[in-house]
Amino acid sequence: MELKLAHGYVRSASLYHQRSAMRTERAFGLRRISLNKPVLNRVSGLIVRFWPVCLLRSGPRNDLKMLKISLSAIALIALTSIAQADSVGFRTIGIGGETPRPLNVALWYPSTEAGPETIVGETPAFVGTKVLRNAQPSEGAHPLVVLSHGYGGTWRNLSWLAEELAKDGYAVAAPDHPGTTHFNRDPQQAAMLRERPRDLSRVIDALAGDPALAGAIDPGRIAAIGHSLGGWSVTALAGARFDPDLFAQECASGPRSRACALDDLNLTAPALGQDMHDPRIRAFVTLDLGMARGFTPESVAGITVPALLIGAGIDIGDLPAEQETGWLARYLPSETTETIILPDAMHFSFLQLCKPGAEALIETEDPGDGIVCRDGKEQGRAAIHAEVLDRVTAFLDRSMPPR
Repeated sequence: MELKLAHGYVRSASLYHQRSAMRTERAFGLRRISLNKPVLNRVSGLIVRFWPVCLLRSGPRNDLKMLKISLSAIALIALTSIAQADSVGFRTIGIGGETPRPLNVALWYPSTEAGPETIVGETPAFVGTKVLRNAQPSEGAHPLVVLSHGYGGTWRNLSWLAEELAKDGYAVAAPDHPGTTHFNRDPQQAAMLRERPRDLSRVIDALAGDPALAGAIDPGRIAAIGHSLGGWSVTALAGARFDPDLFAQECASGPRSRACALDDLNLTAPALGQDMHDPRIRAFVTLDLGMARGFTPESVAGITVPALLIGAGIDIGDLPAEQETGWLARYLPSETTETIILPDAMHFSFLQLCKPGAEALIETEDPGDGIVCRDGKEQGRAAIHAEVLDRVTAFLDRSMPPR
């Protein structure tokens, strides 16, 4: 009974210390530790080893207090002893090169290899992330997160989140969606919006079928996260059904959204009403999504997997969170939905960190686009990212706990 309690307590304690380590890392610039299954086993071993000492040095009334103190100390010692034991592997792959819609996909995953790190995703304006290119994935089955970028974006946009999730033991995959990515603005591909959620399903197929890419995938722990139009994509993947006629009515009579002006997406196409649901998705996260009001209320209400909706509190114009994130929250099942509006976040606060002077640089090259590096007055982008990361990892812990 005591042994069972020790193992149960250390699992909760380890998740607590994982969250604490994240906050410490951001405050002091430290590298956070990945708590994968072998790590948890090592912590549990320390608890069992020192359990008799805890009891011998405490009286009957102080047993619980001493136990908590000892468990916390031992967990911290174990965490410290394995600092920087794991790395983030990275590679890019092509999927469906022989098909009309080939995908370029970036992969991040946990690896036990050591070696010189390289920076990926960096541009003159945006900060990149440190990875080990083509490293061997670590052993064991990993939960999978697929990421979907916004209109005109790339896999680089959420690379900061991908890196942190990989440190937590997740395999992460982010495709460039043909037609709506910076590197492919083919109007024919853009007009096939229904293919965006299917891009994510194709990525899941590829990773589930080849463990050499990002490690073995746990089929019961697959989630999807999307920003802006990517938020629309992952909501459709979770089971929401889009109605082109409903969206047209909303654009004509409701508050005007900038999404209504995206004519290249062919938002009146009847094919958009098709079912894009992938039952393998066990949880999803939207980051200031758009076009939510085109989903039918009954299909949104019928979504059975947990949802985390994060909206930007500062409207950049014609994209108010209450009309997008708030609309979706109104119809999703309340018992499985968490909604947060970040008061200092703007629509592009969910992209990578901007380098000093990036806003001016972008304005010089593309007047009006410098807004992508603009955030609220009180919190900078790094602080916004830290809160988003805490929210997302806690949500995934609850929604897809280790089995």
